[in-house]
Amino acid sequence: METPAETKAPLALYRKYRPGLFDEVRGQEDVVGVLRAAVANGKIAHAYLFAGGRGTGKTSMARILAHALHTSDRDIYEMDAASNRGIDEIRELREGVSTLPFESRYKFYIIDEAHALTPQAWGALLKTLEEPPEHVVFVLATTELDRVPDTIISRCQTFRFKKPSQEILKKLVQDVAAKEGATLAPAGAELIALMGDGAFRDTLGILQKVLTLSDDRNLTEDEVAKVVGAPSSKIVNDFLEALSQKQIGPAIEAFHRALAQGSEAKVFVLLAVAKVRTVLLLRFAPELKKQLAEQLSESDLPFLENLAGPKGVAINSALLTELLATLIDTARAPVPALPLELALYRVLGGESSPLIRKVA
Repeated sequence: METPAETKAPLALYRKYRPGLFDEVRGQEDVVGVLRAAVANGKIAHAYLFAGGRGTGKTSMARILAHALHTSDRDIYEMDAASNRGIDEIRELREGVSTLPFESRYKFYIIDEAHALTPQAWGALLKTLEEPPEHVVFVLATTELDRVPDTIISRCQTFRFKKPSQEILKKLVQDVAAKEGATLAPAGAELIALMGDGAFRDTLGILQKVLTLSDDRNLTEDEVAKVVGAPSSKIVNDFLEALSQKQIGPAIEAFHRALAQGSEAKVFVLLAVAKVRTVLLLRFAPELKKQLAEQLSESDLPFLENLAGPKGVAINSALLTELLATLIDTARAPVPALPLELALYRVLGGESSPLIRKVA
């Protein structure tokens, strides 16, 4: 039996502030432009494929398209293919497709996590996509386009959703925090955006945790850091100071001090990468100082500016390359602290053996 799409808005911030109109979508201007023109010109395809990382707005865009076509909620149907992936569910869907909409021009089907469908289910759906009724529009959303059969892709208009930039995510959390009656420090917004990892949903989930734990709704960088398992800015700065002086002992000590206080190794490395990148930008693109200042705390800016000068010559592109490789390795290391320790041995301890590099 068909089940109309859920319309009751939960309290989760990512649902409360989910965009409802094309004008409210952030970071997907190309997709919005094409879909808006298709609606205006009456050139609607019967099958769309939205592909992109998690939390990039694929299902939100599908709902926006449905409502732009004046489709009522009674005629919008959502299916999670990860839970309903078999041929029986697709056969049931095909039976529903044959009936007319309740009160709209279209019956609008949103199939989320479409890549999870079984081969048999894809085969059954293909028949419907080849000869769809005039009153039906499909949107298939997937995070794994390579798992969608070519025969399906060829029958859909495909749109690729980009990960939102850190600036877009930072503006989002600042806007939502303000609407929730909270004050969010710029450095705190930057940290939330960084930890959101290019996903609107994850970013707002972090903000909601911070709001829940804050007593006065004055969200400081330290409060955000505690929620995401990040070290204090001072510890990361101590780490960078040690790197600038090529002192391996103090660098390792700062790292382990952060771990002892509950920080995650991957988060520590991520923040170190972000600050080293900022140092290099201040050194080679000083015209970006004003823009970078908006992303930093008042104490961080002069510290990183200092490292951008002669004092921080050891903070260079080779170090950043090493830290980026470490960030990737940390996620899969059996001992999360090991990749950064090995990187420090190589960079500061004179370790250059190819064998050690391979193990790292």
